[in-house]
Amino acid sequence: MLERMTAGHWYAIGLYSGPSPLALSPASGVENPILTYRDITDVATVFVADPFLIRHQGQWLLFFELLNDEIYRGEIGLAVSPDARRWEYRGRVLREPFHLSYPHVFRWRDRYYMTPEMYQQDCVRLYRAEAFPHDWRPVAVLIEDGPVADPSPFRFDDRWWMFTCPRPLENDALRLYLADSIEGPWRQHPKSPVLVDDPYNARPAGRVIQYGQRLLRFAQVCHPKYGSAVRAFEITHLTPTEYREQAIEPAPLEAPAAGAWNRLAMHHIDAHPLDDGSWIAVIDGHNHPNYERPDGSG
Repeated sequence: MLERMTAGHWYAIGLYSGPSPLALSPASGVENPILTYRDITDVATVFVADPFLIRHQGQWLLFFELLNDEIYRGEIGLAVSPDARRWEYRGRVLREPFHLSYPHVFRWRDRYYMTPEMYQQDCVRLYRAEAFPHDWRPVAVLIEDGPVADPSPFRFDDRWWMFTCPRPLENDALRLYLADSIEGPWRQHPKSPVLVDDPYNARPAGRVIQYGQRLLRFAQVCHPKYGSAVRAFEITHLTPTEYREQAIEPAPLEAPAAGAWNRLAMHHIDAHPLDDGSWIAVIDGHNHPNYERPDGSG
């Protein structure tokens, strides 16, 4: 068991912007980070991480992992903003008797869903919002085949697809699944695992997005250390029998200059287009030299 560290030495969440999801920098006029453990008012918290955005009724909603220091377990928190710059914490929206992280939230057929990571349970569970954004209920188990980190479902070519990391302590493999319906049944792609023994490129780092005609996935660079950077890949061929991708250089998120709030590590990005054609993204990072995730999860 890793020794606990003082609150504030962990991941925080910041806002980036730019002309594309592949050309992002700290958003102008914003004091980063936009959310830290200090903003969590209903429970003692060690860190916040794994941010996911969604737009709803004229507001931005930010779902994220917070580490509850009272039980040392991850839970899912919520913050809201009218402009993605000024944020207000709105409490915890999902808690379980086991660790949760990576709250991948998405909309499908006018309903909101989430596939949080629960790697200690050896499965991926689908939650649906009964009263969005606060009331989440489990509706299906999608995958049951061992430890699963960072489940990242996405819709493409009239099918559902999902990336996962089956080795969350090694961060070096990437599996791919597909299904006709979001609730399944899900099956592993014949080319899966699409990456093995590759801590540079395998582990998911956020939502898969469409950028024009391009389909992009992001990956955590976990060598030489966890959170070294975030890389981007264009998925060039995706069918029920084939998978190909191509790395995009340079990496969209490299560790920034000395003194920045995220100067030592970043490992997650969630990018969204704006009406004017520009993009914003929430990321996480830290600047503590002795940082180490206590749970091995995303």
